[in-house]
Order: sequence, then C-alpha cells, then structure tokens
Amino acid sequence: MEGEIANQAVLSLPAPWYRDPGIFERERQAIFRREWHLLGHLGALSGPGDFIAGDIAGWAIFVIRDRDGALKGFHNQCRHRAAPLLAGETGHCDVLRCPYHGWVYDSAGRLRQTPEFGAALDKERLGLHPIVVDVWRDLVFVNLDPGCPPLTEGLGALVEEAAGYPMEEFTIARRVSYDIACDWKVYVENYVEGYHIPYLHPVLNAQIDAKAYTVRNRGRVCIHEAPSRTGAVYNGRWLWRYPNLSLAVYPDGMNLSRTLPLGLGRTRLYIDFFFRELTPAAERAMATTRAVVEEDFPICEAVQHSLESGLYQGGPLSPRHEEGIVMFHSLVRAAVGV
Repeated sequence: MEGEIANQAVLSLPAPWYRDPGIFERERQAIFRREWHLLGHLGALSGPGDFIAGDIAGWAIFVIRDRDGALKGFHNQCRHRAAPLLAGETGHCDVLRCPYHGWVYDSAGRLRQTPEFGAALDKERLGLHPIVVDVWRDLVFVNLDPGCPPLTEGLGALVEEAAGYPMEEFTIARRVSYDIACDWKVYVENYVEGYHIPYLHPVLNAQIDAKAYTVRNRGRVCIHEAPSRTGAVYNGRWLWRYPNLSLAVYPDGMNLSRTLPLGLGRTRLYIDFFFRELTPAAERAMATTRAVVEEDFPICEAVQHSLESGLYQGGPLSPRHEEGIVMFHSLVRAAVGV
C-alpha cells in the first residue's frame, strides 16, 4: 500500500521524526544552530547597555549595545558555572555581572573580574561565547554559527518580497506568546498550507477566497496568495521563511511570528505586532489575528498525539495545496541528513 501511495504523491516526513530525541538533537545542531533567527526590534536597543535576550532551541543568547554604539551578541551563560547573566527579554544592564558568583564581563565579552576566586585564571580564554548579529530593516537577527552567510543572503527572497512595504515606519505594539504541545515541525506544516482554512478558520474563510489560495515557493520562502474580499483585515503580503519565521505585512502594519522548539514535542510561538499607531482598528486586527492563530492549536496538538501513537507512519502531500510542506520537508531532510 505504501508503494502505491508513493507513486501518486510525495510522502510526508516519517512519523518517528516528530518524537525521536536523536532527530530532535540533529535539528538543533543542523538547523537552529546554523540559521539566522529574528530576536527583536532595533528600538529596544536605543542606548548603551540596552539588551534583547531570548532562547533558540535551548541556546540562551542576548544582544547588547556597547558603549561605542555597536551591537554585540553572546551566549547568555557565565563561563564559571553556566548561570545566565541577564534575565528577561529586554532591559538595561550597565555591568555584565553574573548574579550567581559575581563574575564580571565587559561589553566585548571579555572576562574582567572573578571576585575572591582564590586562584589565578587565564581570563583571555574565559570570555563569553560570541554569536553573530546583524540588522535588516530595523529587525535584529542572530546566528550561532560564526561561519554563517551574510544576513540578506540567509533571508533570501524575503528581502525582495517585502521590499514594497514601509516596515521601518512601524513600531512594535505588542508581543504575545503561546506554548503548544506539538513538535515545531507540526506547527510549521500547518502554517505553510492553506488547505485547512475552510475547515478550521470560518472568519478567515469569509474574508478570502480560499479556493483560490495558493502557496508559491521561491528558494526557501513560501509566498501565500489569496484574493481578499472587500473590507477584509487580511489585505497584504504573507511570507514564510525557512525554518521558522513568518512575516505578514500590510499597508499600515505587520506581524512577525517565530516558531521555536522548547523540547521534544513542545513548541513556543511568538507573535510581534507592529503598527504606525495603535488605533482601534489596529486592536481589532490583533484580536482577529490571535483568534485565527488560536484556532490551529487544538488540531496541531491532536496531530502530535497521533504521530506518537505508532500507527501513522506518513501520508501523501497534495500537489495542489501542500507544495510549501514539500519544500519545508526537503530542506529539513537535507539539513538533518537522514
């Protein structure tokens, strides 16, 4: 039977890939440690000592503006006993002092003080582990791989596809996050197809022509397109970039989503909303987007439960509606190398 299915359509990833600790660790190393990741907005780094912190598949990291105005990024981990140096997602720090034992680092990551340690140390070898930082259109990105390609090369077609929108004119209005009981790939697969819209999203289905919904692949970017009905909230550009970033941009605002694994079978979704000004219309747009997003969680968690049952091994992907998943799966397979 599986041979007959394979002759008709491309098969999805094998079900064990959504529950296997070995595959998950390969994804951490081969995907999340090597790709560019959105961390936050440049507006949160306006002065020396301002920082943005986050977690990428288990790696705690931060970006700080130093006294000379440059952005520096590091793993958020003291070289003594691995305690995090900074707490919270944004803030201000005049001195990078470990809260555990008081070790102090400068904004270049160099170890400066080891209070009452009791022995001489080679401080030059105990600096913070650096990460790569760059900015695109006021958005701060990081990469854990020192040999990574330039940011604009990593973003690929996203750069050109978003070129016609005044993203720098928007300021962040709100960040929301959700914890979802599913593998990160399950949620991404849900995002990169519109096949499910008539069945799960009644409000969105009423605002667009779901039958004309298409997903076009361009490099490692999925471009979502659907005719919008008169007066619809969803009247803009929907873009997704491998492995986990989505950008929905409109004439007066945008929202960016990040899908990040918390562990095996656990995912955190961040959504940042940006607008020219926080008007009642903007509040309605955020509420509508959140309602649509939340409609996906029960089915994603149910799919994860089925993937863990041991019965389902894989299924055919629609050549009409699931080309985005085909592209996503091919990139995951190539990265993981299994």
